Amino acid sequence: AMTPMQYQKQLRLYEARRLMLVDNMDAGMAGHTVGYQSPSQFGLEYTRFYGQSPLRDVSTLRTQVAAE
Repeated sequence: AMTPMQYQKQLRLYEARRLMLVDNMDAGMAGHTVGYQSPSQFGLEYTRFYGQSPLRDVSTLRTQVAAE
């Protein structure tokens, strides 16, 4: 159970992650595209949700996919 605001934030972060992975978008542009006006706020919320900065998280995911 989560609030509508938490749900919206989660959807934005999922979409930003997808944009960085699939469309090779940089973190600043992905954050802006999903509705964050501040790159630092996007980075903070992304790190809180995924446990890593956007750059490190996407790099880790790409490495894992390449190893498979």
